[in-house]
Amino acid sequence: QVRLVESGGGLAQTGGSLRVSCVTFGVTFGAAAMGWFRQSPGKEREFVAVISGRGGSTIYADSVKGRFTISRDNARNTVYLQMTKLKPEDTAIYFCAAKSFEIGVPTAGGAYDFWGSGIPVTVSS
Repeated sequence: QVRLVESGGGLAQTGGSLRVSCVTFGVTFGAAAMGWFRQSPGKEREFVAVISGRGGSTIYADSVKGRFTISRDNARNTVYLQMTKLKPEDTAIYFCAAKSFEIGVPTAGGAYDFWGSGIPVTVSS
């Protein structure tokens, strides 16, 4: 059974940093593109970042470029999102997602096969 479990996150002040992690179970992790998405109250889910199966390719949303870093540890079946220079508008539920047997870096949520349940990140002003 496939599961994606997010951890980390929580509360930070503007300008601060947080890291969210996502460990996967039942996913052929090294062959999966892993993405992070977020959803704020009253808004649609939006793409944040994606990393290819071997970690050689990444794409970021313009809103987080230069502030967030996605990485992965294939030995631990885990993907990370390091968030720095946080802004109040980064407040959202953050979701990790897996696209199995994908050599590319999809940015559309509809492309992903599996999703975590999400974890809240709150940035205070």
